[in-house]
Amino acid sequence: MKMKAIARFGKEFGSYRMVEVPYPTCGPEDIILEIKAAAICGADMKHWRVDNGSDEFNSIRGHEFAGEIVQVGEKVKDWKVGQRVVSDNSAHVCGVCPACEQGDFLCCEEKVNLGLDNNTWGGGFAKYCKIPGEILRIHKHAIWEIPENVKYEEAAVLDPICNAYKAVAQQSHLLPGQDCVVFGTGPLGLFSVQIAKLMGAVNIVMVDLDEDVPVRFPVAKELGATHCVNGSKEDVVKRCTEICGRDNLGLVVECSGANIALKQAIEMLRPNGEIVRVGMGFKPLEFSINDITSWNKSIIGHMAYDSTSWRNAIRLLESGQIKVQPLITHRLGLSEYEKGFDAMAAKEAIKVIFTYDFDDIKD
Repeated sequence: MKMKAIARFGKEFGSYRMVEVPYPTCGPEDIILEIKAAAICGADMKHWRVDNGSDEFNSIRGHEFAGEIVQVGEKVKDWKVGQRVVSDNSAHVCGVCPACEQGDFLCCEEKVNLGLDNNTWGGGFAKYCKIPGEILRIHKHAIWEIPENVKYEEAAVLDPICNAYKAVAQQSHLLPGQDCVVFGTGPLGLFSVQIAKLMGAVNIVMVDLDEDVPVRFPVAKELGATHCVNGSKEDVVKRCTEICGRDNLGLVVECSGANIALKQAIEMLRPNGEIVRVGMGFKPLEFSINDITSWNKSIIGHMAYDSTSWRNAIRLLESGQIKVQPLITHRLGLSEYEKGFDAMAAKEAIKVIFTYDFDDIKD
């Protein structure tokens, strides 16, 4: 049997296509998931509407997904058919580097992720995905059971929740009573707002641009932002300083990846404050960062999450202290994937959830 899947072609940016691929086969240590919900991530968007001209198959896409176990290999003891699970999208790690030794598997230099480049096991933009036994031998929490009161579509969004949790709760030293500024109104930024609120921040300021005002600013306010600043029309540093004062801004979470946002973050931050840079930019910096030395300001790099992030984020989701539903703006069948990606590109969507809606394809 075959299934439809969104695949990427070539090694350069670009080239998504809907293709037909065989069902994954289950080895003695593998697990097969039937995908129940998969979400578009910002990392998926960089390839959208870019044609690199290649016909070389790269990978099945979709790394934010949740599903039901429908098959387990004969050597699998910890999991059983029928369990509802969510993947942290790990597929291959070395198991012996310093990152792996600390359980920080997504910082392994040999990592390969489900639903991302060069993986051979599959992803969430399909009917089925294989969780390879090799990752479960090294990283038992490559998948997590979903609590009964958490929907598949909510569990599928745990990746950005866990990213935000690690950035704000684990990497920063934000104290109750301090203020926090968040750049970027995507899911990473909106979940960072919620974590900062749980951590006891007083003022939580969300910063983004004109195109984000209609859809995303109201959601930011609903989720705990005390103020929203439009960087297209306002002096961001001046306005954030007016809100927070000079002494209270202990943390900036930079989720946009824009160089100007990093520059503004450094300028507005109080001495001894911290910037956690979650977003990625692709242009060289063209400004001085001497302020971080002059005033003991810290820029903390951020990549992904660890098992502590997942364990605690799942409990927050289960208890209702993290809200997902306000971010899910579109629910579509996988056959309408172009509509979902276009809505993300136009900033009409925050999170798009796909469900598989094709009939089985016989060989």
